[in-house]
Amino acid sequence: MVGVAATRTESTDGAMGSASTGRAIGLGILAALAGLMFGLDTGVVAGALPFIATDFHIPARTEEWIVSSMMAGAAFGSLVAGSISARFGRTGAMLGSALLFLAGTAACALAPSPAFLIGGRLVLGLAVGVAAFAAPLYISEITVESARGAMISFYQLMVSFGIFAAFVSDSLLASGGHWRWMLGVMAVPATLFLLGVLFLPHTPRWLMMQGRTERARSVLRMLRTDNDVAESELQEIQARLNQDSHKGFALFRSSGNFRRSVLLGMVLQVMQQLTGINVLMYYAPRVFQAAHFGTSAAVWATTLVGLTNMALTGVAIVFVDRWGRRPLLVLSCLIAAISMAGVGVLLLSGAQSFSTQLALVGFVLLFVAGFAIGEGPLVWTLCSEVQPTRGRDFGIGCSTVTNWAANWLVSNTFLTLMAALGSAHTFLLFALLNGLFIVVTVLFVPETRGVSLETIEARLFAGKRLRDLGQTNAR
Repeated sequence: MVGVAATRTESTDGAMGSASTGRAIGLGILAALAGLMFGLDTGVVAGALPFIATDFHIPARTEEWIVSSMMAGAAFGSLVAGSISARFGRTGAMLGSALLFLAGTAACALAPSPAFLIGGRLVLGLAVGVAAFAAPLYISEITVESARGAMISFYQLMVSFGIFAAFVSDSLLASGGHWRWMLGVMAVPATLFLLGVLFLPHTPRWLMMQGRTERARSVLRMLRTDNDVAESELQEIQARLNQDSHKGFALFRSSGNFRRSVLLGMVLQVMQQLTGINVLMYYAPRVFQAAHFGTSAAVWATTLVGLTNMALTGVAIVFVDRWGRRPLLVLSCLIAAISMAGVGVLLLSGAQSFSTQLALVGFVLLFVAGFAIGEGPLVWTLCSEVQPTRGRDFGIGCSTVTNWAANWLVSNTFLTLMAALGSAHTFLLFALLNGLFIVVTVLFVPETRGVSLETIEARLFAGKRLRDLGQTNAR
């Protein structure tokens, strides 16, 4: 069956591959609306936070909790997302998250106190945690190999677009300090996401895991249109599921090879969060104010950060299935390391002249561009690709929980860290970490471009090195 997968991978480059993925792409775009909600709820707090602090007269430590409470909720959501996804399907998990998005949005917009606002952010975090688990998994399971990287990267593009849209919304509402409207307008996209999920069928892999073979065959034929391709893929999925009765945690306990893929996913998520990206997503106005920007200039510079993030994520979508995962990830880490070092050096010099401030903005935008072409979208892509079918819920659950735990740690301590180390040394620390991630990528990350999920799984359980799970001739 692995050989069939390899043959099908080659054929998807032709006309039949394009015809067989059209419907899958349409459904993948609907699922990617989860990324839009993720981005909106990530970005909106940056512009709203200064006005929330003024209205409620809260200290910086409470601001950190308002920001980071969503990550705490997301970490818990990720813990339960695997069991929800396994029981109700990836579609059922996204439906639940859509309802939580609406509830959390209402709670935040109407919050009478900081504590109530933190509670609303926790609910939003639950929604984000479940959606961030289910949506990339859904997309990876309905898309053929030749389009899989681009489609999962499209999810990250929607995250980036959501962040940018939130920054723009915040900027337009900032003049009146309307932070409740900033938070409340999220109800509109949440409703659109809910309606979109209603059109999504369950994935063939989940249906096969439930023993619903005929329904899985029907969905595959709808996604691929070519019945021979659909039947071949169905047989591959069944073969992998039949090889071992162990699933989830039982497989984690019994298989050292599965533990390797889980650990790789967790390391990749820690890498993503320690790049420093969410420092800018949550606290960008504070960073620019540390460089002596005025309040208005800081808000608009933050919006420019969101625009750059969105635009360059589009570059990743174009090239991820052409250049591959490893080259883009190494380039991404290198750009991020250089630009973070540049920010640190400029802050160390004082960054008070206009030319120095422009250079600082340039380095920040270069960092965001570097992150957007690799560290952002490719981590989610790789984490969904390296986990075997019968352990995918558990493996992605572990990596997603790790993502949110690391995200919470960064967002909950950044203002404190800047006060302790100084803004310059904080960014130099992030530069060092990005340099370390280049080494991790070269040593452990596989090149999965154009390789079927079944082939990756077979090589994993054959004991191949992590970097050799995909294209064994990739460097």
